[in-house]
Amino acid sequence: MGKQLILVFGLVLVFGCSSSKNISKESFSIEETKLIMNADSLMPMRVYKINNKKDSLLLRTKSSYIKPNPKDPILQNFVKRLYTTVRDSMSLGVGIAAPQVGVLKNIIWVQRFDKENFPFEVYLNPKITKYSQDLQSVREGCLSIPDRSDMLNSRSKEILIEYDTMDGEHKSERVERFTAVIFQHEIDHLNGILYLDHLEKEINMGKSK
Repeated sequence: MGKQLILVFGLVLVFGCSSSKNISKESFSIEETKLIMNADSLMPMRVYKINNKKDSLLLRTKSSYIKPNPKDPILQNFVKRLYTTVRDSMSLGVGIAAPQVGVLKNIIWVQRFDKENFPFEVYLNPKITKYSQDLQSVREGCLSIPDRSDMLNSRSKEILIEYDTMDGEHKSERVERFTAVIFQHEIDHLNGILYLDHLEKEINMGKSK
């Protein structure tokens, strides 16, 4: 009987480990799925803050690739909830990245001030492939850094980006001025970088002159 129990326990352990390993790295983890699916698309998600130690550790973690799939109900619900979060009266930001709500996937929403009616658009796996040497000065704030904003002087005026759409199209685009700042800010989040890191570099460079 004892040997049978050990055998059964061993099988459960093996199958349990196998099921978790079989989750594609291109998909959401079990924990992320629970977080995403605990409410419908109209319910905003909690924004992670740097003044919370556990939140701060996640915000400093690099996100990973997400496979575009318009038929994936988890991805659909998450993208909608992420938009609901950035437009919530408690937030009202001009952009948001998935890590800011505890999901380490390469997904961002950006308000396009360079387009008519300033629409919000979602981008999967965005990356910046080229930065202009011309810089701009812009005051930045962040939903994850409460009650603070700072002037940054190191954002490029123009960037070239690549990204995937929800339908799986891969596109590239040139973005300028304030909208370029939003993209730089949100893509930084996907790499575990906060705007305060750029501010610190600017301050240190000023001291060294």
